Amino acid sequence: MSGLFTFILVIQALVALVMITVILMQRSEGGGLTGGSPSGLMTARGAADFLTRTTSISASLFVALSILLAGLAAGTHRGRSLDASLARPNPAAPTRPINLGPTPATPAPTAAPTPGPTPAGNQSSGVPLAQ
Repeated sequence: MSGLFTFILVIQALVALVMITVILMQRSEGGGLTGGSPSGLMTARGAADFLTRTTSISASLFVALSILLAGLAAGTHRGRSLDASLARPNPAAPTRPINLGPTPATPAPTAAPTPGPTPAGNQSSGVPLAQ
C-alpha cells in the first residue's frame, strides 16, 4: 500500500506543477500564450481557451488525487511502536526507581495519657477541674 501511496503522491506533485505553470502562463486580460497577437501559433482566443481548459482539468485532477490520498492515508493508519535500539541512557535520570504508588499511612502520634482527676485541694497544674 505504501508504494501506491508514493506513486499517487508523485503524480499529484506533477499535476500541481502543471497547474502552476498553466496558471502563470495566463494573462489577466485573457491574451494567453500569444500576447494578443493573432500571428502566433495559436490565436489569442484559442490560447486562452486552451489554458482555461487545462487549468480546470488539472485543478479537478488535483482535488481528486487529494481526496484519494486522504482516503489511502486514513485506511492505512496502524499503531506505531518506538524502536528503542538506538536509545542512549539519560545520565540525568535518577538511579533508583521512583515509586509513584500511594505512600504508606504513618500512624498518628499518640497523645500522652491524661492523668485522672485530682482532689480539689491538691491541684498541681493550677487549672481548676470542671466537675
